Amino acid sequence: MTDTQQRAAAKAFAKNWKDRGYEKGDSQIFWVELLTTVFGVTEISQFISFEDQVHLDHTSFIDGYIEKTHVMIEQKSINKSLTAAIRQSDGSMLTPFEQAKRYSSELPYSKRPRWIVTSNFQSFYIYDMEKPGGDPEIIRLEDLEKEYYRLQFLVDEGNTNLQREMEVSIAAGEIVGLLYDALAKQYVDPTTERAMKSLNILCVRIVFCLYAEDAGIFGQHGMFHDYLEEFDTKHMRKAVIELFQVLDTKPEDRDPYMEESLAQFPYVNGGLFANEDIEIPQFTDEIRNLLLEKASADFDWSEISPTIFGAVFESTLNPETRRSGGMHYTSIENIHKVIDPLFLDELKNELKEIQQITVQRTKDKKLRDFQTKLANLQWLDPASGSGNFLTETYISIRRLENEVIKELQRGQITFGFDESSPIHVSIDQFYGIEINDFAVTVAKTALWIAESQMMKETEDIVHMNLDFLPLTTNAFIVEGNSLQIDWESIVPKYQVSYIMGNPPFHGFTFMTAEQKQDMQNIFPGVKNLDFVCAWYKKASDYIRGTKIEVAFVSTNSIVQGETVSRFWDFMQDDIINFAYRTFVWDSEASVKAHVHCVIIGFAKFSRSTKYLYDNGRTTVAENINRYLMNGDDILVRSRNKPLCDIPKMIYGNKPADGGNLIIEDEDLEDFLMKDPKAKKYVHPLLGASEYIKGNRRWCLWLVGADPEELKKCPMIMERIRKCKEVRENSVAAGIRKFADTPTLFAQRTQPVDKDFIIVPRVSSQARRYVPMGFIKAGTIVTDRVQVIPDASLYDFGIIISNIHMAWMRVTCMRLKSDYSYSKDIVYNNFPWPLPTEQQRQKIEKTAQGILDARALYLNSSLATLYDELTMPPELRKAHQQNDMAVMQAYGFTKGSEAYKSEAACVAELMKRYQKLCEEQK
Repeated sequence: MTDTQQRAAAKAFAKNWKDRGYEKGDSQIFWVELLTTVFGVTEISQFISFEDQVHLDHTSFIDGYIEKTHVMIEQKSINKSLTAAIRQSDGSMLTPFEQAKRYSSELPYSKRPRWIVTSNFQSFYIYDMEKPGGDPEIIRLEDLEKEYYRLQFLVDEGNTNLQREMEVSIAAGEIVGLLYDALAKQYVDPTTERAMKSLNILCVRIVFCLYAEDAGIFGQHGMFHDYLEEFDTKHMRKAVIELFQVLDTKPEDRDPYMEESLAQFPYVNGGLFANEDIEIPQFTDEIRNLLLEKASADFDWSEISPTIFGAVFESTLNPETRRSGGMHYTSIENIHKVIDPLFLDELKNELKEIQQITVQRTKDKKLRDFQTKLANLQWLDPASGSGNFLTETYISIRRLENEVIKELQRGQITFGFDESSPIHVSIDQFYGIEINDFAVTVAKTALWIAESQMMKETEDIVHMNLDFLPLTTNAFIVEGNSLQIDWESIVPKYQVSYIMGNPPFHGFTFMTAEQKQDMQNIFPGVKNLDFVCAWYKKASDYIRGTKIEVAFVSTNSIVQGETVSRFWDFMQDDIINFAYRTFVWDSEASVKAHVHCVIIGFAKFSRSTKYLYDNGRTTVAENINRYLMNGDDILVRSRNKPLCDIPKMIYGNKPADGGNLIIEDEDLEDFLMKDPKAKKYVHPLLGASEYIKGNRRWCLWLVGADPEELKKCPMIMERIRKCKEVRENSVAAGIRKFADTPTLFAQRTQPVDKDFIIVPRVSSQARRYVPMGFIKAGTIVTDRVQVIPDASLYDFGIIISNIHMAWMRVTCMRLKSDYSYSKDIVYNNFPWPLPTEQQRQKIEKTAQGILDARALYLNSSLATLYDELTMPPELRKAHQQNDMAVMQAYGFTKGSEAYKSEAACVAELMKRYQKLCEEQK
């Protein structure tokens, strides 16, 4: 269905169900009609099930369950609240969402839903179970015509063929690893540069031969296997060398008297077998058996995915990634998160519209024009690695072209093409830059394999054989440092349509000296930017004056904290046209590397429609700002003093003592038993973990301590001596200077005679609220927290509110996915409200209500109290009342956008922040 057709179907569906819907009688009809008419589900009885039993202490029934997409549905009658608790048969009070969650917990792990949807026929509340504690996405029936795409997750199935390709590709990589290890043992010195390059090239050639015989490229199935089988182990090395020579020789230049078993192999071309000066060792029985059995007879290489296998192959043969213990690859699903919104979705929609044309002559012309368009597009990946982005793009574009060919073919044996081949799209349209020479070779090979597979699909459409060999096309993937090369020397920018890829992720401290110099050349005088930023800047300069669009995968650091202003100042004329907000990028096969990433698509021009993607939800944005939110382009810059007239926040104390001034709770009793006089110097110690989890720790706080008294405390003196020793031996000059004061924490910022609010610097993103609270004077804190002395109940009510948390979620840095609360970015820039005296008093009252609710559960840690599953109802209610009071102080009334949407709330706060900044100039 086209977008226009789906909009019309959604409009008709909404009209049909307006003002009606009874839970027991209409639920199944409602969902069947939605899935079939709006989303095109055909075999509906196999797609969704109704009234599945779930066994609690009694038998209950799941209203609807879609196993293929892991969606659970809890349906209520029209006008029933989707947020109010309803009494269950066992007497408990549960909201529809909590009811569905209880069902979910009783299902086998494999059947637990990724999505829970609650509905009352007039609204859909969508809960993403990958984002615990998050607000539901709400879609109203009346808005379905415009927002139907937000329910696309209902029908987006994982591709089973893709899963099979992935499994086969990883298995192929494991076979290559075995071959690699067995061959490496045969080299005289496998550590030399020549031996390593030779070994890599040898493996690439063997893999190509294995694939070529299974895919029919060599002419008949099993040719490579049958040829090798003629030779015993002793003569196999010579046989392989002769085969490589033949594969690189044109038929007319070959020895007319060579053996038939060799002469039957075709000429490959393309340079794959051109270098005869590679070092090939003697084979062993183990290698012979691997080639003839495990790698050939027992395995079908034609089923591999060149996109995945190219990366797995390169990773398998790369010593660094082999040492790290895993085969690395970027999933096809993640590649499509880049290429689909960048160009593929638009091209697919264009083809769909052409396919709807009823006048055949007009349709054929449009199809030919579209094919010509595909053949004229060009792509650049300036960090191409093993070419997986280029390979998957080639496959996707060729599949579109095959649809065109199929439409023009119309089932005939012959087809109406004037050219000798119906295929116009070529790997010549793909450019890459890669610093690793072997990855370049793998990328080219992966593209050739992809070309072969797609040609086979075309053959099935046109019912004729097309010649794949000799290779006549070549991907222009160049070896070199992308940050030093002029990209126009690879491909003039006027030829390029799109730039894409996954540049390397390195924080500043993990860069090599050469990489740091590259960064300085691109960002003079600026430090602490992620390595990926350099590709953004190079791309930004390259596309100036063009209509080229760019999309890169990046660490989410570039849209968080101080980095935002530091980096995006260099990209001021770039417009973000689509973006994926933070998600986990799984980039390894055998060892998952959970990197928290964003995807940003940008250009020098603005698209008419901008899309924000966030955990399976799609939002149409008016403007995507540098924090990847729908809002104005405002940068929050670091400041060391608060923007508003509020109490100052300071860092906690830094021990830098090697643990010698700190006493673990389990050691305290023994410590005081041996040194009773030390008791007056022992204070409670809190860091973020101790405060949130309720663990106890202690420290020696010796500020102002009488030296004579300390001399009488042997346990204290021993720890002071060890602290001095640790500091003297530190590699950091800044720490060594504190060796002169071993009785004291290295940095002491906290006034110990005042109560204060404690703010953990790191807290789990699973919590809606960062746990904060009041601490009595005398408790010592570490630099894992920040504190606000002289703070009032009102101050606490503001910073514990969801408005402040929403601001924090956007502006703070992250440690992986956890919040990293910064005083200079989050607190000092936060625009406080200007409440009336009555509003201030109300906030004080609701803030005290939060503390009172916590006090009801003194045996529970804050980690437990703020777990979304175990938060007591009294505490949740207290927070909701406080949130409401703070909303009123900001003037965010119940009907306002800022009240309904967290994103709109932050957008309004950004405007207030900007206004305050301008007033202080």
